[in-house]
Amino acid sequence: MAVVSSSFDRIKQELERYLPASYIESAFRDAGHRWRERQLGPVLTVQLFVLQILNCNTAIRHLHHLSKLPVKAAAYCKARMRLPLAAVQQLLRHSSEVMRQSLTKEAEAGSQWHGHRTLLVDGSSTIVPDTPQLQKVFKQPKGQKKGCGLPVPKVLGLFDACSGLIVEVMAFCLFVHEQSRVALLHPLLKAKDLLIGDRGFCSYVHVALLSAGQVFCVFRMHQGQIVNFRSHRKSQRQCGKNDRKGRPTSVWVKRLGKHDQLVKWRKPKTKPKWMDGRQFDRLPEELTVRELRYSVNVKGWRSRVVTIATTLLDPTTYTRQDVAELYGMRWRIETHWNELKTTLGMRRIKCKTEAGVRRELAVYALVFNLVHVTMMRAALQQEVEVERISFIDTLRWICSATLCEEIPELVVNPIRPGRFDPRVIKNRESPYTKMTKPRKMLRRNLEMGRS
Repeated sequence: MAVVSSSFDRIKQELERYLPASYIESAFRDAGHRWRERQLGPVLTVQLFVLQILNCNTAIRHLHHLSKLPVKAAAYCKARMRLPLAAVQQLLRHSSEVMRQSLTKEAEAGSQWHGHRTLLVDGSSTIVPDTPQLQKVFKQPKGQKKGCGLPVPKVLGLFDACSGLIVEVMAFCLFVHEQSRVALLHPLLKAKDLLIGDRGFCSYVHVALLSAGQVFCVFRMHQGQIVNFRSHRKSQRQCGKNDRKGRPTSVWVKRLGKHDQLVKWRKPKTKPKWMDGRQFDRLPEELTVRELRYSVNVKGWRSRVVTIATTLLDPTTYTRQDVAELYGMRWRIETHWNELKTTLGMRRIKCKTEAGVRRELAVYALVFNLVHVTMMRAALQQEVEVERISFIDTLRWICSATLCEEIPELVVNPIRPGRFDPRVIKNRESPYTKMTKPRKMLRRNLEMGRS
């Protein structure tokens, strides 16, 4: 039992390295939070919150055994609810930056691509308790009867591509497209940063907004966009009405190589519903964009041909092969979502209020970063790439390490090129009958002796 007790001391020690108690208190004061001296102040509440998520979002009553503190479930719940959401989100942003700056020069040099800080953006989802407030805010999928499903928030995350650290995470309604919310992440980007995303983020408006902030981007071309690599080909606007079908909307500018060209994108005539009219009017009338295409010859991959749109225009500095390898880094974010949702348990959020859901997501991201910064230190120590260090082995060590214990040799995942498997499992989980009627109706049927 002494080992378990000291493991909480170790977790507090790790948190103190990146989030000192003085900074936590300062962040809550700046958010307008005032508190009286009590056992569960902001610092201890945050530490217990991290302890809970580190143990795969364990039951609140388990914290009494993990921390060896007389923590009552009701008191802890109330203390968590008192934490201002803005302050918790500020703790995530601050700790992420401190963790990145804590890297050695050797690690810092390897955390950039051609001198650019590279970030990944992608969306995912989770499920939350079925309460009237959460149903109203996040909605449940269509096709499910009212009262027979759970609300499903859409989650948008911004990750550092090389270190894996989460910069920001946000949640919004299931039926809101990620592109209408991604602009909220732009203030976190700096000039010369490089943003990578899938085709859901590829649009004139988004690329123009990034270019205005001197942020480069690499997106997979949207499936509705026609791309033609024939030199001097005509665009739709350069053709008559009867000759526009099948032609791209972009104007050809220059050939850079095989399946590599510069084109001009024209500003759309109508603005997106989510965008302010004045902001849309300030966008330039055209953008110079580089389009390139490459083939993927990997067994088991669904995509055989990938078309990219990027504002990295110089073919000498950024070769076609370099850009192809860069976009391959985008798949790391799928691994990160799996680590969050499957390993840490973020597949299902427990809080029953909107603010509570967002607060819990922020702490999940904070815990994820705590694990990843430990992985980075282990990777430097073991002289391997950080993505090869086992996430779950690092998590297990953090949850069991004693105070001042040095990082041991963690499990290094083997390199298995060409390995692929069908997207099926043998385990027949959840064999129970699914709910197709509201619970009240099912109870009434049971009372009346009907199935």
